[in-house]
Amino acid sequence: MTPRTPSSGSDPKQPAEAAGPERTGAGQPPAAPAKKAVKKTAAKTAKKTAGKPAPAKKAPAKKTAAKKATAEQTAAAKKTAAKKTTVRKTAEKAPAKTATKKTAAEKVTAKKTVAKKAVAKKAVARKAVATRAPARTAPAAEVTETGQETLPEIPATAVALSQEDRDRLLAGTHHDPHSVLGAHRVPGGVAFRAFRPYALGVSVVAGDRRADLRHDGDGFFSGALPLADVPAYRLLVAYEGTVLETEDAYGFLPTLGELDLHLIGEGRHEQLWQALGAHPTVHQGVSGTRFAVWAPNARGVRVAGTFNFWDGTGHPMRSLGGTGVWELFVPGIGEGELYKFDITRPDGSHTLRADPLARRTEVPPATSSVIHASRHEWGDEEWLARRAERPAHEAPFSVYEVHLPSWRPGLTYRQLAEQLPAYVKDLGFTHVELMPVAEHPFGGSWGYQVTGFYAPTARLGDPDDFKYLVDALHQAGIGVIMDWVPAHFPRDAWALAEFDGRPLYEHSDPLRAAHPDWGTLEFDFGRREVRNFLVANALYWCEEFHIDGLRVDAVASMLYLDYSREPGQWTPNEHGGRENLDAVAFLQEMNATVYRRVPGVVTVAEESTAWDGVTRATHHRGPSGFGGLGFGLKWNMGWMHDSLQYMSQDPIHRKYHHGEMTFSMVYAYSENYVLPISHDEVVHGKGSLVSKMPGDWWQQRANLRAYLAYMWSHPGKQLLFMGQEFAQGAEWSETRGPDWWLLDPNYGAAADHRGVLDLVRDLNSVYRASPALWTRDVHPDGFEWITGDSADDNVFAFLRRDADGTPLLAVSHFAPVVRPDYRIGVPDDVPAWLEVLNTDAARYGGSDVVHPDPVKPEPQHRHGRPASIRLTLPPLATVWLRPA
Repeated sequence: MTPRTPSSGSDPKQPAEAAGPERTGAGQPPAAPAKKAVKKTAAKTAKKTAGKPAPAKKAPAKKTAAKKATAEQTAAAKKTAAKKTTVRKTAEKAPAKTATKKTAAEKVTAKKTVAKKAVAKKAVARKAVATRAPARTAPAAEVTETGQETLPEIPATAVALSQEDRDRLLAGTHHDPHSVLGAHRVPGGVAFRAFRPYALGVSVVAGDRRADLRHDGDGFFSGALPLADVPAYRLLVAYEGTVLETEDAYGFLPTLGELDLHLIGEGRHEQLWQALGAHPTVHQGVSGTRFAVWAPNARGVRVAGTFNFWDGTGHPMRSLGGTGVWELFVPGIGEGELYKFDITRPDGSHTLRADPLARRTEVPPATSSVIHASRHEWGDEEWLARRAERPAHEAPFSVYEVHLPSWRPGLTYRQLAEQLPAYVKDLGFTHVELMPVAEHPFGGSWGYQVTGFYAPTARLGDPDDFKYLVDALHQAGIGVIMDWVPAHFPRDAWALAEFDGRPLYEHSDPLRAAHPDWGTLEFDFGRREVRNFLVANALYWCEEFHIDGLRVDAVASMLYLDYSREPGQWTPNEHGGRENLDAVAFLQEMNATVYRRVPGVVTVAEESTAWDGVTRATHHRGPSGFGGLGFGLKWNMGWMHDSLQYMSQDPIHRKYHHGEMTFSMVYAYSENYVLPISHDEVVHGKGSLVSKMPGDWWQQRANLRAYLAYMWSHPGKQLLFMGQEFAQGAEWSETRGPDWWLLDPNYGAAADHRGVLDLVRDLNSVYRASPALWTRDVHPDGFEWITGDSADDNVFAFLRRDADGTPLLAVSHFAPVVRPDYRIGVPDDVPAWLEVLNTDAARYGGSDVVHPDPVKPEPQHRHGRPASIRLTLPPLATVWLRPA
């Protein structure tokens, strides 16, 4: 469950757009200079060069340029003439072939050579863009001494952008920038348009041809070449002090195909993370990164990041039809670049948002997304091949719950991989359960308020580092379950809340959207794209990170419309009931999809009510009329609450609470259960597990040992939170973690704590070797009471049976006295019983009242059975016996 502390990933008093790009973290490049400052610099440079003698051939070029301008542009052309001279001089610094005067025959030969080179180049690197190759040309343009061509005689109205397009691009509201930027055929040739804020000049290089583009103001550049077809070309962009040669981002086809868009629109893209987000790739023969984001209410979306100094003005994305997806391929950038999406809201304001499908993030409290490509090579093939051999509810399943950042504070994923698998393997647990590892801004939330659903927290390393940890656990024979939080998300202004200016991931009804307990927002499970986001997220962790199970947090808060709400604060469903039908459909879809696509994975519900059919198949309807939710296992919160209530009582009063220990068997087979002693039970003033026990220090430890053995023998799987395996006295703190010093041999009471640790190791060892304790966990024939009504004696005795009927006898005695010759009824077909575990053994810190020799039944009726054995019951202890 989520602690009540609100998220604080960013200053909650300061909206993201007000804070600006500085909020992305320290060390980023400064913001780009303002446009006025750039103009002023350019004018200053032009003024300095005005008095210098111009090259002999420059005058005709200026004359030609003036002739091409329309009457309305004549004044502007004169005003920018000096600036153009400076731009050309800057651009001349870029590498280019110098043209020389040639005869007509030489020109023809040169053109043929260029054409041949272009065709060869196209065949290798431009197969996808056949129309880009240089082809037939119109009458040759004038060539200057430097080899630069003057612009052809094409009307400026056919080349320059319209005022409407300029305004929309500047405002960030253009839905199709590719239709106006880049290269396009026009009457008489090919027009080139570039939008490069802060650039001093832009030139087009196509094969051996190169031409300057006119600066049309506000960072817009346009021009034309006398070509019949769009060529393969690059841009030379001159900034103050440097010239950048690059591919044009607006010369590429979309990176998403029709099938991707169809599946996204239908809410059925099961590998959504491969379509949306940021992906380094080679597109049309060019290396770069493709960006895609779902923002259907946005008037425009731009990409901002370290590669453009956090000014996305020059990188507008295109809208891909009615899907609400925006896309852009940016050439020349790759892994490690930081980025966000600059979204223009419906009201025209802007918001800078982290990528909902970012696969890597900055280390909190920084909030930027990071371009990432995985290079991890897995070594867990053997584990994956056999994990589906037996379903979880019929297999040994004992879980060690871990909060990774505090298990050994300061360790990274890779350092944890050197210690955690060895520790868990030594104790014999079959699985670890990791408290949420998805990125979250506030560490005090323990990961239950997620902002980066597709990114492991960067606090401990990058995504490949986390894969390394999972891989190490698998190679040690340990399964990995992770907490998954699809119920809600925090309100941070840089994350999912009103992502594109309107409710998107959250419900549009404020009463349905606001989570009443945690100050967060609930997902809109009725929207197909939101369900797709979450279902794909579940698959993402299982497929990309080889996760073996998902423990789904706060399921009860999803299932009920009136959860923590008073009358008048909720609206009944279409049938007049309190069930959230959208959430039911989502959970069914998620479970069905995960089990279909990833064999061997188990889903576990943290569901605290008596909802019917949590672990029933989705296609099987129950008495309520609903199909099952489709989970594999469910946390047994009732058992946890009742048993801890019993154990907290002084032994003299326990007989009055006897039913709290036996009631769990009334409903034990209604679901497939996990018995959880989780982090929730050892925080917020509840104290640690051993501190809940009554009596002095010896009695507290004895109670704890007896309780753990009772838990391991009770029908259901087991989960124990870190630190409780060695009787930590203090409750857990995420800033401190377990008190490992209690196990230091130099500590005087270390033996007491090591005794409990040794018991947990032996519990797991005997448990895994005793099929009676796990094969029939969900079948009534796997359990049989011997005595469940010995309240005055504080005794519970029962049999567990495996598939062949072989029994294991468990006897728990929760009184602090020794009871000699206590008769326990047993089956008469077992000739002798052998003690395999006794929590009172001296090596665990007990009084060593044990049974070293086999115990033979006597033909004396007891507990309704024809035979019985006599045991000396140790004080506050549990004893396990099996047929000798």
